[in-house]
Amino acid sequence: MTKYSDLEYLRLSKGDKFLYRLKCFFSGIPLFFKNLILAIASAFKKLGLAVAHEAADLVNTFKNGSVPTRVSYAVMGFGSFCRGQWLRGLLFLLMEIIFIGYMILAGGYWLGMLPSLGLQGPEQVATTVTSLRGGTNTVYTTVYHDNSFRILLYGVLTLFFIVAFIYTWRVNIRQNKINDQIIRSGKKIKSAGDDMRSLVDNSFHKTLLALPLTGILIFTVMPIIFMILVAFTNYDGTHNGFSNNLFHWMGLNNFNEMLNWSSGATSYAATFGEVLVWTLIWAFFATFTNYFLGMLVAMAINKKGIHFKKGWRTILVLTIAIPQFISLLYVSKMFARSGIVNNFLMDMGWIDQAHLIKFWEDPTLARITVIIINIWIGIPYLMLITTGILMNIPADLYESAKIDGASAWQQYTKITLPYMLFVMGPYLLTSFTGNMNNFNVIYLLTGGAPTNNASSAPGTVGYTDLLITWLFKITQGAESKYYLASVVGILVFVVVAVISLVVYNLLPSIKNEEDFQ
Repeated sequence: MTKYSDLEYLRLSKGDKFLYRLKCFFSGIPLFFKNLILAIASAFKKLGLAVAHEAADLVNTFKNGSVPTRVSYAVMGFGSFCRGQWLRGLLFLLMEIIFIGYMILAGGYWLGMLPSLGLQGPEQVATTVTSLRGGTNTVYTTVYHDNSFRILLYGVLTLFFIVAFIYTWRVNIRQNKINDQIIRSGKKIKSAGDDMRSLVDNSFHKTLLALPLTGILIFTVMPIIFMILVAFTNYDGTHNGFSNNLFHWMGLNNFNEMLNWSSGATSYAATFGEVLVWTLIWAFFATFTNYFLGMLVAMAINKKGIHFKKGWRTILVLTIAIPQFISLLYVSKMFARSGIVNNFLMDMGWIDQAHLIKFWEDPTLARITVIIINIWIGIPYLMLITTGILMNIPADLYESAKIDGASAWQQYTKITLPYMLFVMGPYLLTSFTGNMNNFNVIYLLTGGAPTNNASSAPGTVGYTDLLITWLFKITQGAESKYYLASVVGILVFVVVAVISLVVYNLLPSIKNEEDFQ
């Protein structure tokens, strides 16, 4: 591709500039992935070097350390107790006691069962019962054994606990090493009182963050890892892990099932591709129609000479105050075949009973309708956001433009729009990714309808279904293919992550932040 200098680029027409930037973008994609691979390889290299450094430091610390330090390798907190740091010693020792007790009583079992996810499922046991008249009856009862779901859940928890213990053990060794160095230098080490004061003074931020960080690990990170692991099992309605059948590891079979094109247009992969394309189209229009129309509404309200500005803003904000669960369900009924809209058109004489508009039955019309209705929902949000930014654009820029004879359109394209895009670039990116996962609008308006009968994929996928609503449908019904839903969730994450990383690094507000400052 021909590279232009800055002067040559400025001489290009607007169309040629756009084409040149487009070519630069696509030609830069291979370089981006090359740099990504190199960055991943560099990260693994650094990780290996860090592990080797930690191992060497542990060996040297044991060789050169004092007796309390060496004992601390086996009895955590021993060195801290010997040096009067009873608070640290108590915490380290308590962590070791809890860990050993947990691994003996439960952790070892969960960890040992994790590779198989259970050995024996539920079984029917026959029992012979003698009646009062001397007859016998056979009664079958279900006896439950292993629980795959609990094994996977507690197995993951056990792995987290092991990582936490190893980290705590390493901190214990490092603290002893530091204390040895302080003693050799002739200085005084911290006492238990100093540790207590540090928790509410110098290290108070660590004290405050300890509980929230633990909550994030338990309620955010661990569920994500659990969901990812489900994608590699056969966990579904017929293999729920306890009451009917155990589920087991399936390797990459589920990903092969989802991404295999062998069945042609009716395959899961074809359905995934179709839903993905519609999801991207929906996210694009849902983001930029709301953005530009919300900006225009804000500009119209802020324009000089407009009366009752607060009143107009209040009216628009009221649409936000009404819960979407109410408003969207109501709008869905309005556009039904026998809804208010069709009845109004018949009363006006524009259509008759034989030509009712099938808003939710025609695939193309249904998609257009949900985009238009989303504009009604999204404009108030963007109006409020852009109002504050518009007020911060320096007025002297517009005054100078008027003096130079710039039209209203030129002022918008040369001043307002570049300023807004520069400031709101990150918001547009997050709004785009948020619209890709916009469950409420689609599910409450159409439920994904009309149904795509040509697809053999699970979940009765519809033409207006997004990936997130299709994912939800996969988990419903008798089949409840949770493993496929997990696969879809992982693929959604990959798509959103790639788009976010590429676009984020191309945003002017990120690349040229100093221009705004």
